[in-house]
Amino acid sequence: MQPKLGVHLPLEPRFVEVAGQPGWHAISAPASTREPFTCIMLDMRLSARADYALRAAIELAAATGGHVTADQLAKSQHIPGKFLEAILTQLGRSGLVRSRRGPDGGFWLARPASEISLADIIRAIDGPLLGVRGERPENLGYIGAAEPLQTVWIALRANERAILDDVTLEHVVSGVLPDSVRKLADDPRAWA
Repeated sequence: MQPKLGVHLPLEPRFVEVAGQPGWHAISAPASTREPFTCIMLDMRLSARADYALRAAIELAAATGGHVTADQLAKSQHIPGKFLEAILTQLGRSGLVRSRRGPDGGFWLARPASEISLADIIRAIDGPLLGVRGERPENLGYIGAAEPLQTVWIALRANERAILDDVTLEHVVSGVLPDSVRKLADDPRAWA
């Protein structure tokens, strides 16, 4: 049985409350004049490797019927095949993905999707969530008028963690995002 993989249509996400069900639920509506996008993070600074890893992990979480081949993942998310294989190997070394070779081979999540956060994937590929010139913010030292910058970077990392550690692959696949994330995304300034 082949797993059902991502569909690429010009849709815009909409979030609604469903009576009797906690949280916000994602629905898709036809795009007005927006072009379809092919990456998760549009303006945030996230490496292509991390973006590809997130998209592949989300496809694995959404797959029904067991394993998914690297070729299926690459085609469903328009990720270069060789690049994806290296990413899957790295996710495997991090204990997030498992694989089997052979005609019945493929990839699957090593843990339930509800136990893998977006931050887990990003850290496996890129290392710590926020670095300044490759350094952790707590290891930086600023002097003079710039001294408060360290506190700003630490606060930024804390906010990044609050979202990325809280959102799991299951949240994304189900379209039911945590209320804290929906609240932030509901602010029109978030989309500017």
